[in-house]
Amino acid sequence: MSTRGDTAVGPTARQRWRSARWVLLGLAVIVGLGAVTAYFTAPRPGGHLDPTATSPNGARALITLLREQGVDVVEAPDVAAVEAAAQPDTLLIVAQTYHLVDEAILARIGALPGNRLLVEPMSRTREALAPHLKMGAGAVFGGGGRPDCDLREAVRAGAVQFGGADAYEAADETPLTRCYGGALVRYTADGRDVTVVGNSEFMTNGGLLKEGNAALALNLAGTNPRMIWYAPQFTEGAAEGGATLTDLVPDQVTWLLWQLVVVVALLAAWKVRRVGPLVAERLPVVVRASETVEGRGRLYRSRRARDSAADALRAAALQRLTPRLGLGANADAAAVAVAVSAHCGIDQQTVTHTLFGPPPADDTELVHLARELDNIERQVAQS
Repeated sequence: MSTRGDTAVGPTARQRWRSARWVLLGLAVIVGLGAVTAYFTAPRPGGHLDPTATSPNGARALITLLREQGVDVVEAPDVAAVEAAAQPDTLLIVAQTYHLVDEAILARIGALPGNRLLVEPMSRTREALAPHLKMGAGAVFGGGGRPDCDLREAVRAGAVQFGGADAYEAADETPLTRCYGGALVRYTADGRDVTVVGNSEFMTNGGLLKEGNAALALNLAGTNPRMIWYAPQFTEGAAEGGATLTDLVPDQVTWLLWQLVVVVALLAAWKVRRVGPLVAERLPVVVRASETVEGRGRLYRSRRARDSAADALRAAALQRLTPRLGLGANADAAAVAVAVSAHCGIDQQTVTHTLFGPPPADDTELVHLARELDNIERQVAQS
């Protein structure tokens, strides 16, 4: 009678795959959820009043609040998108007007229907899209304060904090509503309401948190059921390349710059150091000490530099005297004078005048000073 032993059979490759695939699937789901969460929650950089930017100077918070209130917001990246979305019942918000430098672009925007809201416009933009306005005599600084007007959007918002804003006034007889000292104005012309505000910070993500800024931004941007947000982040032009820095510089300035370049080049050529041919000589050159002293003395005399010569003589004398007197190199004048007077028997005031006195008035006094210094050194050495 034979017995069959028990045999341990391990899992096959298919069984291992069935067990592992659920683990891999779970890991894939976790990674995917993490990537999606990071995409939607990570800060999104962008330019000033960029509707997609979550940075402090972006406008993502205002766009989100408007959509939550039921406003149909169209984020227009260029003028073509603005033209495609423009309707008579649409509010067009034009911001970041620094990039609107092409008159043809401004003319296309000016021909569109609907109300307009210009946010801190440049002069060319204000003249093209709000021709009945001009810059006021002053500006609003240190906030915005109370509205002081009957404009419904401003009255509901109350006090705001602009920080600093341009002020506007009427350029003709068109009736104008001025709020916050002229920082916010509105007039009606050609069947449309044109609103201009001289500050843009109150609409940014960081500016909404101040006082009544959020209420004013929502009231101004949410007047119509449909709104176009146009804050160009690049310069549009006829060639889609935009104006360069040289295009913005007047021709007179360009010629002036070229003239300055020519003048500087001529001045440099005139002042440049002329380097002559190399001089061949034997090295080292031995120069006697007496010749060096005599040459330096003649140089001092030619420049009448008696003060420099006297300083050199006194400094050399003190450098030789202080070790013999047992004094340090930084000993003060009083200590040196006392020590020299004790060794030589010379009056202390005379020693002070000789070693630390004023510079000599003429060559005779300079020669006399040299003799006195030599006399003091000789007496100290012999004492």
